[in-house]
Amino acid sequence: MAAGQENSGRTQLVPEVHKLLDNMKYEIAQEFALPVHQGSEDYWGNITSRDCGRVGGTMVKRLINLAEKEILNGKTPEKI
Repeated sequence: MAAGQENSGRTQLVPEVHKLLDNMKYEIAQEFALPVHQGSEDYWGNITSRDCGRVGGTMVKRLINLAEKEILNGKTPEKI
């Protein structure tokens, strides 16, 4: 969590997935050659908002792709 965001108000629907999403975030950042590394306490203050948005947008695209594949394989999404 970034500095000053201890109580950001966001709660994850599946808290156990946090580490996996964090891994995905840093994997994508590495693909974009961004100078961040896992274990940096999520401080991305030196990264442009455009690059942060690219990472987040790519994460969303990949997660949607995974969900679409699950649906095609017969798994129905749970209601929230």
